[in-house]
Amino acid sequence: MAQTRLAIDVGGTFTDVFVFNEETGEVFVTKTSSTPSNPEQGILHGVEKAKLNGKDIKIFSHGTTVGTNALIERKLPKTALITSKGFRDVTEIRRGTKEDIWDTYKDTAKPYIQRRDRFEVAERIDYEGNIIEAIQEEEIRALAKKLKRRGTESIAVCFLNSYVNGENEAIVKGILKEELPDIYVCISSEVLPEIFEHERMSTTIINAILGPIMSNYISKLSDEMHKKGYEEEILVLHSGGGVMTSSTVPRYAARLASSGIAAGAIASKHIAKLCGFENAIGLDMGGTSTDISLMYEGDIRITKDWSIEYGYPIGFPSIEILTIGAGGGSLAWKDEGGSLRNGPQSAGALPGPACYGQGGTEPTNSDANLVLGRLGENLLDGTMQLDKDAAVQAIRKVADAFDQSIEEAASAIIEVANANMSDAVRLISVRRGYDPRDFALVAFGGAGPLHGAYLAKDLNIPKVIIPTHPGVAAAMGCLLVDVRHDIAKTYVKKVNDVSAEELTNQFVELRKEAEILLEEEGISDDTSTLMNYVDLRYKGQWRSLAVAIPDQITSLEDVLAAFHREHEREFAFSDKEQAVEIYGLRVTAIGTVPKPNFPQYVPEGSLEDAYKETRPVYFGGQYVETIVYNRDKIPVHTQLIGPAIVDQLDTTTVIPPGFTAKVDAYKNIIITVN
Repeated sequence: MAQTRLAIDVGGTFTDVFVFNEETGEVFVTKTSSTPSNPEQGILHGVEKAKLNGKDIKIFSHGTTVGTNALIERKLPKTALITSKGFRDVTEIRRGTKEDIWDTYKDTAKPYIQRRDRFEVAERIDYEGNIIEAIQEEEIRALAKKLKRRGTESIAVCFLNSYVNGENEAIVKGILKEELPDIYVCISSEVLPEIFEHERMSTTIINAILGPIMSNYISKLSDEMHKKGYEEEILVLHSGGGVMTSSTVPRYAARLASSGIAAGAIASKHIAKLCGFENAIGLDMGGTSTDISLMYEGDIRITKDWSIEYGYPIGFPSIEILTIGAGGGSLAWKDEGGSLRNGPQSAGALPGPACYGQGGTEPTNSDANLVLGRLGENLLDGTMQLDKDAAVQAIRKVADAFDQSIEEAASAIIEVANANMSDAVRLISVRRGYDPRDFALVAFGGAGPLHGAYLAKDLNIPKVIIPTHPGVAAAMGCLLVDVRHDIAKTYVKKVNDVSAEELTNQFVELRKEAEILLEEEGISDDTSTLMNYVDLRYKGQWRSLAVAIPDQITSLEDVLAAFHREHEREFAFSDKEQAVEIYGLRVTAIGTVPKPNFPQYVPEGSLEDAYKETRPVYFGGQYVETIVYNRDKIPVHTQLIGPAIVDQLDTTTVIPPGFTAKVDAYKNIIITVN
């Protein structure tokens, strides 16, 4: 029987591969170059590099940036929008806001569908769902012929008030399928039946755009994996922190717009729980950016306010992740006011940092860490040689600009980078009502372990967790998720005007739809879970908060009490005398996928066996002779006293002076912050 679980995270530069053998407990990790022009090839190269036969693979789960890149690069199929007469320009008007209100010259990106491809038809439904004007079949058939002549590949349909009654949209979809059977069609009442036409239209448009792209991608990948002998469903990570099978991808393609980013947050959650922490902040620091996530009381924060490009929201629930331009390749520069800045500009994969020897000349975080001795000159088990002289020359630009020594300049670069990341952590924690002192910091990615201890000290976070394989932790995250779908509807009423029985009945239809989706995914009843949530707000508020409720609601008093508590925690304010309003209802359907049980280890050998070398490392304004250890040879339950450097294939961990660390039974390094 197949015993191998395969997880792959497809990034813009590298494709990370994580292989777990259930029978032996062995883990194999590797990286291969991504192939943006033909994304499935990078995955196949990773499978080949791991020397896997498709018949040996029990579960194959992956995250991908295909959807994200398509939206950013605007490499999109020719898509049309059909909407109610008078609402053609909703997607262009948006909310009339700007990402930076102080930047007069910065414009919001153009709509994904240009005006010439947006069409109006006669129809109208009122706010209660009554059909005031029915669809004219002849008009839709004529429009279908026009779209065919124009070479349209995908169509989004979004009518006013269709979230209450989607009958007109369903009729249009049926006609289009008759006239244009080979064209992808999606309607807003199926994609996102929620109030607010801009958010609903934007989500439907993005779903229509990504539908053909993701369907084509997953179809090619499935065919290639079948050729290798893999016969099971391919699982794809989506923004909500779950996976969907390849058969469901076309229906909810917009959920894959942030597929790759979510994997790191999932891995962070699992690793923290494995180490005994229910509150954790994930810090995924790569080459060009840092992704920050938060888990509180065992649950990752979820948001519905997100987008790939500002102004074009995607209304599906998504793991809340804050991304900033801080990575190993982030550039250090002097601004017009004479201050040292770090990022968001990056040296990228090519030419990369100056120390990579690929033509880069500008100072980066990697160059600074190399100059300070925190990075060694040999990486990836000696297969990558860094050029320290080139790094020194790059850092000299900052040193000369601020009249500093090379070490002072390199140290300042790292301090600014750390300050930027600390500020970002505060945004996702303190700004949300969470105290960082109550959390552990999970630092991973290629550069996270280099900076984690310093961020924790700045934020008064007591513990830092460095996973066993930090550089491929996001890939591992793809193995740790369940099949998940979120079914929602708008339901606006005062709580006092609704009975517990009526609210329970409202969830019946939502739960039926959720059960059908899980059945289509091949999930059996004994492995499925349905969870109910009600979105509440004080009357007159714009934003709402989700509160979990039981299947059979006996009293709304407990629901109200939970809402007041959550509002107090989130905003440091609650008003039990204020009228509370229901805004929406949601059912989260979970189909449990068996998780790998990672092995625990017993001590073997001694710390002396892990000794690699001693080198001078710059700490606190002076060089300190620091021991460098080979992580693979450090026994579990060993204590490390800072200063120390821990080298491994995919990253380097810095334990500063005064800090201590311990290797747990799962080989995670847990640093205690002084």
